[in-house]
Amino acid sequence: ATMLAPSLAILRRSAASSSRIVGAARHLTGGSANISVDHYSSGWKIDDIADFTKEGKFHIKTYNKISEEGLKQFPEEKYEIKPSEWDAFNAHAILLRSHKLQESEVDVSVRAIARCGAGTNNVPVARMTELGIPVFNTPGANANAVKELVFCGMLIGSRRIVDGSNHMKELARQGIAKERVEKDKAMFGGRELKGKTLAVIGLGNIGAQTVRDAALALGMKTAGYDPYLSVENAMKLPNDIFLADSIKEAVANADYISLNIPYITGEGGTQGVINKEILDSMKDDAVLLNFARGELVDSDAMKEFLDRGNGRYISDFPDDLLWDHDNMIILPHLGASTEEAEDCAASMAAEQIQDFLETGAIRNSVNFPAIDLPGRAEHTVRFTVVSHDAPGILGHINEAFGEAGLNIVQEIAKTRGPVSYTVLDVDTSECGDDNVSLKDVQEKITMLNGVCSSRVIYGKPGSGYAKNLEGDYFV
Repeated sequence: ATMLAPSLAILRRSAASSSRIVGAARHLTGGSANISVDHYSSGWKIDDIADFTKEGKFHIKTYNKISEEGLKQFPEEKYEIKPSEWDAFNAHAILLRSHKLQESEVDVSVRAIARCGAGTNNVPVARMTELGIPVFNTPGANANAVKELVFCGMLIGSRRIVDGSNHMKELARQGIAKERVEKDKAMFGGRELKGKTLAVIGLGNIGAQTVRDAALALGMKTAGYDPYLSVENAMKLPNDIFLADSIKEAVANADYISLNIPYITGEGGTQGVINKEILDSMKDDAVLLNFARGELVDSDAMKEFLDRGNGRYISDFPDDLLWDHDNMIILPHLGASTEEAEDCAASMAAEQIQDFLETGAIRNSVNFPAIDLPGRAEHTVRFTVVSHDAPGILGHINEAFGEAGLNIVQEIAKTRGPVSYTVLDVDTSECGDDNVSLKDVQEKITMLNGVCSSRVIYGKPGSGYAKNLEGDYFV
């Protein structure tokens, strides 16, 4: 795949040119040593470089309306928020909700992307992995909101509340609502939830909360299926929950089934996982609740199920085949649409971006290894390297620092799939008041085979980032 090229016209450079362009070096102070790094000084041809490279703040580009409560997590003295409508050319991170992100919108300066929500289908994660950019999500931030919508779905699927409401509106238009309000109630009889069985497919943050509260608050029996159940979520489950060995076994005796699994394409994925075989295993009057992803359900098989019995299908995803079926209720995509969930997701995303930009730590990334870092000791500089398919990279990094006369006091390296993420703290205590230049060592490390990018985390926000773009050095 072709490596990411600068996506803006002002960043275009001639194909033949790869020479260093005069720009600004940044001198970062702290402790006793003065640290010097390059900043917008290689790979760029920008006339207004002084305005483009304003120092001292991280720039966060936002798509969609991000909760103000979440944006408050970014201290004004260190961060500038730039909505996508602005000319936010030199963003250091991207924060978004449902916007379908294009590669052309990810500038060379972007270090990280965070989605305010659990799913990342709207972000080209595989491509960002190739480019060495971590993508974060916020698992659990909307769990309570989705759980409450599942309970709402069980109620409207049991009592024909929507049909009853529409009926009363029609009677009111005819002027006969008062006369018929008691007489017509028999048309919309239903059943109670207490004592019924809820099966939850996927016992993550949402699923575990759903079965717990269904048992404790609603008096329901519970069943569940999750081959990847974590210890943390297992501790939330009711003691008497029936944990099935398959989806088919879980749904067999259930009155209500809630889907809480991700949509995964390809072999072994979850596309169409609720198929004819599963639906034939369900009770004829079962209610299926899908607030996860529409693609999980085979529409043709679901239509056959709804046609033959008194079952219900409740979802907040559109379905071109089932939208007008009497036994289906389609809602807007409301799962996380509460003020509380949006505040929580935005705050969580902001905190993760802030932690990554300021310390290099990674929490809740969908494509990078998790790494919890101790604080940086006084008189040290933190250096991070993103690489993939680079055997012996640690040895080359250590060699580069050794040649520069710099001592590594702490080194942490983790991998996830093709991505290797290395964090090093470099001692500057023996340098006294001398200037310590990291320009050459950063360029040497960044241009190693397999390295995507490097960062010097020390001093003014926004500086110290370098990227290897098909053999061209951007810093």
